[in-house]
Formats: sequence, C-alpha cells, structure tokens
Amino acid sequence: MKKCFNFLVLLALSLCVLTACDEKKPKNEQPTIGGGLEMDDGADSTVYGKFLEGGMSKIVLLTDNGDTVEYYVEDKDSMVKGGCFEGDRMAIIGHSVDGELSVQHAVNLNSLQGRWTDIAKNFEIKEGGVVASKGSAESKPYTTWKIYNGRLVLNTDTFDVLALGPDSLWLECDKGIFQYKRQK
Repeated sequence: MKKCFNFLVLLALSLCVLTACDEKKPKNEQPTIGGGLEMDDGADSTVYGKFLEGGMSKIVLLTDNGDTVEYYVEDKDSMVKGGCFEGDRMAIIGHSVDGELSVQHAVNLNSLQGRWTDIAKNFEIKEGGVVASKGSAESKPYTTWKIYNGRLVLNTDTFDVLALGPDSLWLECDKGIFQYKRQK
C-alpha cells in the first residue's frame, strides 16, 4: 500500500513538473513581414519601415505609421544586418542618446528573405511571414517567421541575427550558433 501511495505521489509531482515546464506559445498568430504580433512577454519594440536614405552614420526611415525618423549609427557594419538599400524594408531597435535616436540593432528584411540551407535545414523565408521548408526529412520544419524585439522568430525558436550578408546568415540561440548559406 505504501509503495502504491509513493508511486502516485511521484507520478503527480512528475505531471506538475512537466506542465510547469511547458513552453509558452503565441496564441492565434497571423504572421506578417516585420511583426506586429502580440506575444506573451509584452509589446514589440521594433520600428518597421522603408529605408529612405542614409550615409555612413545615419539611417532615415519612413515608418509604417507614416513618420520619417532619423537614426544615428555608430558602426553600420556591426549594427545593421543585411545592409541598407533604398526602398528596402527595415526592422530597427533604437534607443535615445542625448535626445537623439540611435540604432541599437537593425535587420534588412528584404535581405533576410530567400532560401537558406545548412546540414540539417533547407528553408525559404518569404514575404508575409511564411517559411517554406524544402527538406523532406526535417523533423521540425520552419513554417512561420517574424522579427520581434529585434530578434528573428522561426516558429517558436528565437534567434539573434549575428550576421546577414549576400550569401550567409548567422543565427544564435541558447542551443548555439547556426550558419546558413544562401541558395539561388
């Protein structure tokens, strides 16, 4: 009788631990390019818009709200992933320094779109928050994407964009750093 009671207590504790560790998932996602989705941990602080112009140390953005905003950039090569090209869609995390906006992190959303591969993954990031998986043997293929608080979210996996070039994409999460090659 005591063994049965101990087993039931152990089973109940195991169930409590499993349900407490269940990861939170966004509800009713309707992905769009550049985010705008509500997540459990608060509002998206990313500013989205079209790159109008810029020099070595600034970015002028026409935001989705119709405002023209000027950001100062200390080091474009390290802070702006994917480059700055007139008319491209950008996602920018900024902060105020001495009353002026400064780029903390920026991603060129047009540069991010395309087909990316590594040993285990083969997927295409498309406009509208859609990811098309090309690998038939993938156990957890990506199907959606968005930028949220300056980070790339693929399904429920969240990554920092370390580098984004014409032919390479470097992503980092708690599981490590992943390098992808662009496919034509």
